[in-house]
Formats: sequence, structure tokens, C-alpha cells
Amino acid sequence: MSECRIALVTGASRGLGFSTARALASQGMQVWALARTQGGLEDLDDRIAEDGGIRPTLLPLDITDTEAMERMAEAIFQRHGRLDVLVHCAIHAPRLSPVIHADAKDLDKAFAINARAVQTLLRVTDPLLNASGDARAVFLTDSFDGKPLWSPYHAAKDAGLAFARAYAAEREKAGIRVIFHRPPAMPTAMRGRFYPGEDSTKLTPCAKAAQGVVSLF
Repeated sequence: MSECRIALVTGASRGLGFSTARALASQGMQVWALARTQGGLEDLDDRIAEDGGIRPTLLPLDITDTEAMERMAEAIFQRHGRLDVLVHCAIHAPRLSPVIHADAKDLDKAFAINARAVQTLLRVTDPLLNASGDARAVFLTDSFDGKPLWSPYHAAKDAGLAFARAYAAEREKAGIRVIFHRPPAMPTAMRGRFYPGEDSTKLTPCAKAAQGVVSLF
């Protein structure tokens, strides 16, 4: 059983997930970093090593792969017996589209990653969070609801948050605190796709935004 706090960060290969995983490791947490991009995870490992933090366990897997997620949870259990911190940053942003022109494949992918995977994530980590005795789970919110062209993204995102909000109510008495956090606008690659030409110097660097997440613990 590990003495340091154990954290799982999804979407850890870039953006806020990358910076949050790095910040948690620098504070002495054992981070399990999940993302599909092997190269981004290796960059994270390098940065944490430079910081002198605890080297992370890298999880190059697809969050929609149910069997892989189950194996991940089993690995965390075998090594640590619990999970103290969960930060869910993995997200898919489909193309902006009017409601009547939304592409079916885009919608299916968005709901698979932004909604269905949230339920899977909570299902496989619940026994680990429950074993902590002082667990925190963070889910990110945003302000795109009701905006023209954003319905493919927001419908899926809101469905995922519905799972997380219900879970928060269901597990409150078990000592699992679910936190909903809205980070500031950041100069991420995803944002750049939707706001081309935006002055990124006016946005909050991911490293600074990550400190806002870390402060929740």
C-alpha cells in the first residue's frame, strides 16, 4: 500500500491534463497518466523527471476501450489498493455544426468519449476511490451550452456530466467528493481549431490553469 497519494489523470498527453499531471507529480503524488498519444505521455514523463517529481505510470490507451479501462483499474488496485485523486480531462470536440447538419459519425464518437466513457471511468474506479477514505474526483465544465454550432460537442459533454453529477449524489456519503471545475480559457490545440486567429497571449497558460485544479485538493 503506497503512502503517497495516488492520482489518475485522463487526457494527460497535452493541454490541461498534461499540466495537471505534471503539477500533481511535482507535489509528491504518484500519477497514472492516461492518454492515447504515446509521444505526449513520454514528454510528460521527461518533464516530471526534470522537475524531480515522482515518475508517472504511463497509460497509452483509448478511454473508450472498456476492457483496457478495466485492466487499468485492476493494475492500480494491485499496486496501490486505492485511488485518492481522479482528474478527468480527456475530451473530444467534434466539428462545429448546425443541429440539422450534425454528422452521425461525429456524434457517435463524441458520445463515446465524452459521455459513455465517463460512466465506464466511474464504474471501474469507484472501488478504488471508495478504498481511499478521502477521495476527490474532478470533472471539468465549460460555457458552450446553447451556443450556435456547438450542440454536437455540448450535448455529449453534458451527458457525461450527467453521469458525474448523479455519481456525486450517490457516493457523497461514501466519502467520495466530486468537484465540478470550470477552468479559464487556455491556448490549447483544441481551442485553436475553433478560434483561429485568436490572440493566445490573452489566454491563461495551461500550467497556471493547472494550479487552479491542484488547489482543489
